[in-house]
Amino acid sequence: MGYRVVVVGATGNVGREMLAILAEREFPIEELAAVASSRSTGTTVEFGDTGKMIKVQNIEHFDFTGWDIALFAAGSAATKIYAPKAASQGCVVIDNSSLYRMEPDVPLIVPEVNPDAIDGYKARNIIANPNCSTAQLVVALKPLHDAATIKRVVVATYQSVSGAGKDGMDELFEQSRNIFVGDSAEAKKFTKQIAFNVIPHIDVFLDDGSTKEEWKMVVETKKILDPKIKLTATCVRVPVFVGHSEAVNIEFENELSAEDAQKILREAPGIMLVDKREDGGYVTPVECVGDGATYISRVRDDSTVENGISLWCVSDNLRKGAALNAVQIAELLGRRHLKKG
Repeated sequence: MGYRVVVVGATGNVGREMLAILAEREFPIEELAAVASSRSTGTTVEFGDTGKMIKVQNIEHFDFTGWDIALFAAGSAATKIYAPKAASQGCVVIDNSSLYRMEPDVPLIVPEVNPDAIDGYKARNIIANPNCSTAQLVVALKPLHDAATIKRVVVATYQSVSGAGKDGMDELFEQSRNIFVGDSAEAKKFTKQIAFNVIPHIDVFLDDGSTKEEWKMVVETKKILDPKIKLTATCVRVPVFVGHSEAVNIEFENELSAEDAQKILREAPGIMLVDKREDGGYVTPVECVGDGATYISRVRDDSTVENGISLWCVSDNLRKGAALNAVQIAELLGRRHLKKG
């Protein structure tokens, strides 16, 4: 006996990835529905590499009654309308937007980090998926925090254009092509040219000079991992199609050497340590695409503080940063509560 699963926003980058991962991980499905906006109604999407094509249904007319789980990858505007509707009809919503993440009665879950928090889902019948840059960061921080208690984190992100959706990927491709042939590289999706450039600006600016993306990393890390952790972030968009990278500096309450951190990370769930101190002995975004792991490299002591290390963290943002984490939440929900698979 399997689950009746709805993928909302099934025609977008993350929605398609959700379908692929559900198939890849052989999630126990009795019935699967693909749902999107009216402009996609009647088109088809493939269920992973199974060859099975699913006809897309109109979200405006979809009845969630009798469905077990809805994976939402539809953006905040549509989610605000349809997630409460699905939840009220008895379908558990796992939402990839930012809409519910900081609601106190909505669990914000990364299964390797805070699985017990999922038990609070019944308050709203909604579970939130964290921001892509936060998800990989807390996977890396969790085992180190358990070992030595993190005081402060300084992180600089190098975030791929797929984090801005299909329009972001299209803009990088078109600008790169135009530059090679001498045409205009006008910015449309991003605030400045993204091809052969980096942009220290993701989401809107806040009053204190930080951006909302940076704020998300701070508050989400505190909610998921520990409210006592101090964190500051600089989030940067880079001309990479898929895969977010982060340079992370961590200060601990207790002593933890780089060698000990490597041992801990090597055994931690969801992490792949690739850390050879030689040319190419580290992972870059190109190498993480299509993989579910959070890759850690360049682990080294920071001699400027009493107990500190620095590391490099890379992950496929469409997978661990979004679709994979959502499916892992569904698996966790099934094991702990629904128990149908």
